[in-house]
Amino acid sequence: MPNQRLSVVVTRRLPDVVETRLKELFDVELREDDSPMRREDLAEALRRADVLVPTITDEIDSALLAQAGDKLKLIANYGAGVDHIDVHSARQRGILVSNTPGVLTDDTADMTIALMLAVTRKLPEGLAEMQADRWRGWSPMAHLGTRIGGKRLGILGMGRIGQAVALRARAFGMQIHYHNRRRLRPDVEEPLEASYWESLDQMVARMDVISINCPHTPSTFHLMNARRLKLMKPSAVIINTSRGEVIDENALTRGLRAGEIAGAGLDVFERGHDINPRLRELPNVVLLPHMGSATLEGRIEMGEKVIVNIKTYADGHRPPDQVLPSML
Repeated sequence: MPNQRLSVVVTRRLPDVVETRLKELFDVELREDDSPMRREDLAEALRRADVLVPTITDEIDSALLAQAGDKLKLIANYGAGVDHIDVHSARQRGILVSNTPGVLTDDTADMTIALMLAVTRKLPEGLAEMQADRWRGWSPMAHLGTRIGGKRLGILGMGRIGQAVALRARAFGMQIHYHNRRRLRPDVEEPLEASYWESLDQMVARMDVISINCPHTPSTFHLMNARRLKLMKPSAVIINTSRGEVIDENALTRGLRAGEIAGAGLDVFERGHDINPRLRELPNVVLLPHMGSATLEGRIEMGEKVIVNIKTYADGHRPPDQVLPSML
């Protein structure tokens, strides 16, 4: 629809530079506060907009899409993951869906390594002692953690982020192992000196650190279930900066409490911000509020991708980051 100024509704606050550019290009409705839209407000937005710009906090299921107006033609998601959007139902209604892949790779990989170090070197324990003014000087046996150098890292999901984690882990002297739907090409695998495991069970049982870097799909839901978590070595730790649903959180909590797993670093949770209270109480767990992609640079780049997707559609072309059901 060339030469037409599209009606765009944005569901959350975005960086000022992104909102300003959206205002320049489109007939845009911006949010005054940063709270998630209520479901009824989201339904109303779907009825009046040409383009909706949602985030992960907006659950756009088939029932909500059924309330969309005839105007709605594009859901330009602000984020890479689209498991909160029923892409199949959207396509059936002739609504395109786009996302923002690739821009958060380095930020998320950085946070994965940060969590790995925080858990293995017991950083929260030391921080809590300092903030409570309980430190009484250095002791040779206090706060003893473990090195990550020389340890085996098992990466579950070797896409962009998994490979970026592997690259960083190699710099720390870790040995790289991975499980993926498909084995990487030799020209990708060899520089990382990565060992491929077709059997996830066999890999999990041998690793010192497990890093979850796969998306949430029906096939990855509780991929790390109670049985598989029990395969982990008692000295091993698990890190998740991907999607909380990949791990059975209750089973993980039981394993951590029983000493069957040495520690966990989690930036995502199975039920969003509704976290198992027993998990909060554990001293061998580092919990973060979904900060993996939280850099100003990353948020701006996400917005730039959203703008490109909308502008390309407005010019009568397919959005470059269109998501198809076959891709999920």
